[in-house]
Amino acid sequence: MAVKSAIRELKTLSCSAGWRNYYFVKLTTEDGVVGWSEFDEGFGSPGVGAVIRELAPRVIGQSVMQHERIREELFCLTRPGSGGVVGQALGAIENALLDAKAKTLGVPCYELLGGKIRDRLRVYWSHCVTWRAGRVPHYQPVITDADGVRQIAREVRDKGFTALKTNIWRYEDGKILGWAPGFGKPFAPELNVDRKVLKGLREHLEIMREAAGPDVDILLDLNFNAKTEGYLKILREIADLDMFWIEIDTLSPQALAFLRSQSTHPISSCETLIGVQQFLPFLRDQAVDVAIVDTPWNGVWQSMKIAAAAQAHEVNVACHNFYGHLCTMMNAHFCAAVPNLRIMEVDIDRIAWDHELFTHVPHYEDGHLVMPDRPGWGTEPIEEVLLRYPPISAHGLVGGQRTQT
Repeated sequence: MAVKSAIRELKTLSCSAGWRNYYFVKLTTEDGVVGWSEFDEGFGSPGVGAVIRELAPRVIGQSVMQHERIREELFCLTRPGSGGVVGQALGAIENALLDAKAKTLGVPCYELLGGKIRDRLRVYWSHCVTWRAGRVPHYQPVITDADGVRQIAREVRDKGFTALKTNIWRYEDGKILGWAPGFGKPFAPELNVDRKVLKGLREHLEIMREAAGPDVDILLDLNFNAKTEGYLKILREIADLDMFWIEIDTLSPQALAFLRSQSTHPISSCETLIGVQQFLPFLRDQAVDVAIVDTPWNGVWQSMKIAAAAQAHEVNVACHNFYGHLCTMMNAHFCAAVPNLRIMEVDIDRIAWDHELFTHVPHYEDGHLVMPDRPGWGTEPIEEVLLRYPPISAHGLVGGQRTQT
């Protein structure tokens, strides 16, 4: 008996995104339906594509209608090495299955998730300053000083966005300087936070507030750039400022719960976790006000389960989204369907050829992403255009310039 909507081929593709690469899964059924997903190898995850290619033969011949069964079988086969790049590979395959299933049924992916709750998603302008100042020359206009910071903060407001997120920046001799030891820039594995960083960060936030005005929410992402002592110093330094949330990455739910108890601002975290089991300690310990879910890593179907666990602990969720336009739309379907949404992350600053790579790009109105009703994720890569921008060999965090000691 023939398998309905059987999978004929599953492969990966990639292209250059300036300082990193974009990566895609393409799944084709015997009926000619093509399902797509986007994954990433640049955010500390080299090798995800290799895992996908290794698992592909176990997917061939199965039905896209049985995405939960396929995911569970692949999990069983990889259980001893679950999480990390293996977990991300399973998420990428799951997301391609969802796209193919939705297209087979002729519906948007959010219909598979229970239907959309909202037509418009409030977004925040992520990596505000960070891309233009830290990834030169890929995002224009380049920011080199405080005047450039003021310009982009006013741009956020003038373009109708109601929230922005920035990172740790300070100023020296009129020039803007980044500080990200958690990612090896500079290489300082002790992750101590000195007075220059504290005062500089406060100055940076005050500049952005003055330029953006009182009605734009400001979010701060501290990433993995400190330990508990350092995060506490930062929280005390900016305790009196008007902040939407402070985003902190730590793998200790107890440490984060302590920091939340000391903070005057809401705390968000969890963007690097995979699976409900990894999220549960943070929810049980009341460590977060907002749980951030990376749906490309986890898979959108699994992400709905994580959101349900958060809901049971009276916690709202947000998505981790700093990849290509396909990832934005995958995240958008999650955000449209999940009941307990706080806000959606988007990168408004884009590399010059982003709009060429996809059949559709996200549409924003008044600081909101407007949900389309096209089948599947509502956009997909254009293969012939991907070929014009071959992937680069040195990419992402791993491919960045080595820090001198």
